[in-house]
Amino acid sequence: MRLFLIQLRSELKKLFARRRTYIGYGAFLVLELVILWVFHLDEPRKEIAKILSDTGLEVEHYYSALTVTYWMIGFSMAMLGAIYLALVSGDIVAKESEDGNLRMVLARPISRLRVLTLKYIAVLIYTVTFVWFVGVSGYFMSSIALGWDGGLFVWNYDLKVFSFFPEATAGIGRLSLALVFLSLSMFTLSSIGFAFSCLRIKPAAATILALSVLFVDSVLQMLPFMAPYREHLLTFRMSNWIYVLENTVSWAKLAESYTFLVGLDLTLFVLGWMAFKVRDFKT
Repeated sequence: MRLFLIQLRSELKKLFARRRTYIGYGAFLVLELVILWVFHLDEPRKEIAKILSDTGLEVEHYYSALTVTYWMIGFSMAMLGAIYLALVSGDIVAKESEDGNLRMVLARPISRLRVLTLKYIAVLIYTVTFVWFVGVSGYFMSSIALGWDGGLFVWNYDLKVFSFFPEATAGIGRLSLALVFLSLSMFTLSSIGFAFSCLRIKPAAATILALSVLFVDSVLQMLPFMAPYREHLLTFRMSNWIYVLENTVSWAKLAESYTFLVGLDLTLFVLGWMAFKVRDFKT
C-alpha cells in the first residue's frame, strides 16, 4: 500500500507539472470575474430581483454570494468545465503513449492494470480539485463583491427544483454537499475521456471524442420527441446533483442516478483497461 501511494504521488506530480492542467483553473477565474460583472449590470439585477420578488423572497437577502455561486456552478460546469476535464482525462494515457514514456514504464516489473489504476485515480483526484476550486473560488470572489451574509436561492426549471435556505451556514453546508455530488457527476466525463485515452489515438482525438459523447447526449436531451426518454440520457443523470439542493433531499432519486453513473464509470475503466491490455508498445 505504501508503494502504491508513492507511485500515486509521482503520477499526480506528473499530472500537475503539465501546463495544460492549469488552463481550466485560469479560464474559470476569468469566467467568474465576467459573471460577477454581469450580475452587477442593471438588467440582470432587475431580472433576478423580479424572480425573487415574484416568489415572495426578500431580494436583498437572497441576492447574495451563495446564490451567485450556485448560478456560476450550474451554468458553467456542465459545458465549460467539461472541456477542461476532457482535455486532462483524454491526455493522461494517450500523451504518454505518444511521447513514448509508456514503453519505458512498462519495461519495469509493473502490471498494465496497476499503471492504469494509478492514472485513473489521478484523474479522479484532479476532477475533485477542479470542481472544488470552481466552487470555493466562486464563493470567495462573490463574497468580496456582495458580502458574506445572505441566503441561498436555488431554481432549476428543467428539473423542477425550487428551494431556499435563509441562513448562510445552512446554504454553505448544502452547497458543499452539492459540490460532492457534482464531483461524482463529473467523474463520468473524466471516465469517458480516460477510456478513449487508452485507445491507440492522439490525445486531441481522445478529448474530442469525449466531448462529442457529451454534446450528442445534450442535443438528444433537447429534442422534444426525446422527452419520454430523457431520464435515461447521460447528461440528465449527471445533472441530478441539483437534487441535493432541494429543501427535502430526494435521496431515492440520487441513489438511482449515482448507482447508474458509478456503474458506468467502472464499466468505462474496464473497457479502457481491456483496450490498453492488448496494445503493442514495442513497435
